[in-house]
Amino acid sequence: MARLRGLVSGALLAGSAVAQTSTFVNPAVPTHTPVPGNYTGALRPQVHFSPPQGFMNDPNGMFVDANGTWHLYYQYNPTGVVAGNQHWGHATSDDLYHWVNQPIALFPPEERVYVFSGSAVVDANNTSGFFPDQDNGVVAIFTLARYYEDGSGGPQTQNIAYSRDGGYTFEYYSENPVIDSTSSHFRDPKVVWYEDHWVLVAAYAQEFVVGIFTSPDLKDWTFASNFTQHGLLGAQYECPNLVKMPVRDASGAVIDEKYVMTISIQPGAPLGGSVTEYFLGDFNGTHFTPTDAVTRLTDFAKDNYAAQFFYGVPDGQNQINLGWASNWQYTQKVPTGNLEGWRSTTTAPRVNYITEAPRIGLVMVDEIYDLSPILDNKLKETTCDGVGTVALDYSSVESGALYIEVNVTNINTTLLTEYSTLNISFASPASGDILQSGFYFSGDTPFFINRGGIKGFDNIFFTDKFSVADVYSSGSRDTLASWSTKAIIDRSIFEVFVDRGIHAGTVVFYPSQPLTTLNLASRLPEGTSVSVNIWSLKSAWAEYENEDGTVVGNVTTHEKSAEKKGKAVYKSKFTV
Repeated sequence: MARLRGLVSGALLAGSAVAQTSTFVNPAVPTHTPVPGNYTGALRPQVHFSPPQGFMNDPNGMFVDANGTWHLYYQYNPTGVVAGNQHWGHATSDDLYHWVNQPIALFPPEERVYVFSGSAVVDANNTSGFFPDQDNGVVAIFTLARYYEDGSGGPQTQNIAYSRDGGYTFEYYSENPVIDSTSSHFRDPKVVWYEDHWVLVAAYAQEFVVGIFTSPDLKDWTFASNFTQHGLLGAQYECPNLVKMPVRDASGAVIDEKYVMTISIQPGAPLGGSVTEYFLGDFNGTHFTPTDAVTRLTDFAKDNYAAQFFYGVPDGQNQINLGWASNWQYTQKVPTGNLEGWRSTTTAPRVNYITEAPRIGLVMVDEIYDLSPILDNKLKETTCDGVGTVALDYSSVESGALYIEVNVTNINTTLLTEYSTLNISFASPASGDILQSGFYFSGDTPFFINRGGIKGFDNIFFTDKFSVADVYSSGSRDTLASWSTKAIIDRSIFEVFVDRGIHAGTVVFYPSQPLTTLNLASRLPEGTSVSVNIWSLKSAWAEYENEDGTVVGNVTTHEKSAEKKGKAVYKSKFTV
């Protein structure tokens, strides 16, 4: 097989690694059966994915198959509540909220070689040759990271494994690695299809380079170009993504398309720890060319990292992503590990496209994905004329999760003062814990989140106050201004989507007692219309729990029938 011979300074590619075809299984790690988990803890989110137990970080290998099943793999330590012993955990969903825990999908090939981040694609046209009689074969592309007995890092190489049952079980390719390296910081491949070939982006982490490679078959890769030292550098690049998105006008009509290159920075984010930036541009199959020199961040707070876009979303449609809702500065110390035996959650699923923001220009929008599968009762619906309050006791909401929409219209901007605000807070009357957020409509127009009143976790790096300037639509000579926000609160995670998703903020928080009251107050000029709608959200986990609150997961058998040769037929049931 032809081997890649491209060179990048400090990351010489070699051909010395030993092919990996078997697996090393720690006796403490279950195989062929899902890891069970208890989802009843006071801090356990009910409408977000979190691992059954142990430690999770980056989302990996996300794709949607031809049946509409969403597959999420993720960096997973099944034997501890801190990072290490990396496997690929696996979960599936029909709606991106109700997740079924599947057996672990990828195990380390040998002791002290771990399965780091990567992606997965459906090889419907059998370009790889692994699937001669089927169109649902899945190929995972990932980094194998070697560590030595003294703990020092060895080479990181790019490898593949293939699945003939639709992504549930994998076999390592016998001629791995497909991209070799002598570097200990070359990782996180993301693969997409471009016209007539595959494209892979991977990070030369400490050289601040995203390498772009091409392949006809997912096995033989050719170096194409580098995207080098753009935007905020931090201390290293990680988890690049390359994805095509529609550009939409104010009415929602598609007027163009562009590519988005995302790069995650860790450590060294502006607020400390980890963050993700993105660049808008064009891609010709080998080279990514930025549209401008602007560095844009995906989140104005501190807990959205390493997001990945789902492979398989039809061309021309909005893209969909999930991020890791944490930050490396404190993720291994948050109290869910000690109290409930798990750490980390994903963000809620997010819909992405590109649009024009007032004065700022083109941005990637983050909107919340269709909530109808978990939307429960409308708890409050009210409209006030400028000045008003909403008080809501939601202690009877079993999930502890809410969805909030606020629409502000008819804003006469000439009447605004420095006190023209809208504030939303969540509190625990029992403990005094409070989470605050709000928007100032005049001056520098900041939206803020303040988790400083949350008492259940204290860490020097657990930054508590965040804000972003939102240049909202100020209207024209003939129209009045408008502004909106949407938010989800789910026990220990708060996500807000400001001004139609032009800005997004994600924070995790750990109250000493559950938050059970909501208070909203607006102080705006007379004639302004403030519309507030609040829904409870149904737990996506409760229906799978047994009497002890344990979700065992999915016991799946794979059978091939003569009538459906090459198609995986799944007979599944929930075991509780």
